[in-house]
Amino acid sequence: MLTLIEGGRVYDPDPRGVQSVLLADGHVSKVGDIDRSALERVGTEYQIINARGCIVAPGLIDPHNHLLGGSGETGFSTQTPEFFISEIVRFGITTVVGTLGVDTTMKTMAGLLAKVKALREQKLNAYCWTGGYDVPPNSILKSVREDILFIDEIIGAGEVAISDERALAPDPRDLARTVTNAHIGGMLANKAGLMHVHVGESDRRLSPIREVLENFDVQPDWFYLTHVERTEALMKEAAALARKGMPCDVDVVERELPKYLRWWKSHGGPPELLTCSSDASMTSPRNVWEQMRACVREHDFRLEEILPLATRNTARILKLHKKGELRKGWVGDVLLIDEASLDIVHVLSRGTWMVRDGEVVEQENWLKDSDREIRLHGTKNEKKDDGGNS
Repeated sequence: MLTLIEGGRVYDPDPRGVQSVLLADGHVSKVGDIDRSALERVGTEYQIINARGCIVAPGLIDPHNHLLGGSGETGFSTQTPEFFISEIVRFGITTVVGTLGVDTTMKTMAGLLAKVKALREQKLNAYCWTGGYDVPPNSILKSVREDILFIDEIIGAGEVAISDERALAPDPRDLARTVTNAHIGGMLANKAGLMHVHVGESDRRLSPIREVLENFDVQPDWFYLTHVERTEALMKEAAALARKGMPCDVDVVERELPKYLRWWKSHGGPPELLTCSSDASMTSPRNVWEQMRACVREHDFRLEEILPLATRNTARILKLHKKGELRKGWVGDVLLIDEASLDIVHVLSRGTWMVRDGEVVEQENWLKDSDREIRLHGTKNEKKDDGGNS
């Protein structure tokens, strides 16, 4: 079935004014003036989405989500459950990249890959990094190179940890070997092949990366740093490497994206090499859109400045082909956002309804044969509404 989205203000993610968007077979067939009567004459079945009063934008890409949940660091009872598709899509994420972290014992690559495959079965675009904090990373096949080459869902290695007490300080040669293997795997498979680098809180900051660049035949754009927002000193080092071509990511766990963006912009960080991610584990994937929305509604950023952080920039850096923009022939991941409130109204992933009128319509397949009832509500920073309901 064709889907015609009419009357919305299109951001692709640049502003294009009021245009129509036609989806066919999970892809964007056309953006611009579309004659509805021509569709009727052809006799093809189609549905219409009235987008008046809405912004029509590409679906969001979350490049760093702990899909299996976190293992907690104060005992087994602090483990968090895996993320359900409803949590991911409700606030506009149509592409997610899963990662392991410090725990590669209870949370395994096989389990992560299975989770990614499950999300794909339900029409969500899902990928993963291979490994975890350790160097060499824990791979499914013999090496990260083979994982990237032969497993469709794996796009790179990570998140490899540096400058963090929870991981041994990796030897520069081992880091160089890992990033080179990831790069070669990506080159041969036409994937990103990046080494996704978790930067911890140690004062060493990015010195391990600089050692690799100085002593080995490795290029800055083979790395993809994350958590670079921890301190101004770290962000200063990250911006310097970004000016040499190294992509960087800020997570939104602390809910201070406007501050990070203002700093990055004022200190000459290349805007096209910055992304944002949820780092969801204890916190929710919803923070990506909520923080992007706060940038526009409360901090005077323009929407076209903010959208690329989770659309075009991320897709280009991760080599997610034909994603991150609304263009003819590209994947039909589309958001409809209320123009006044910037609330998510509709979400389509690969042309399939995920959220309609603010309500999730794509539920986990296993619920069809289950009588389980799961209601979890975290209390961190909980605010009560006027009626006293949390």
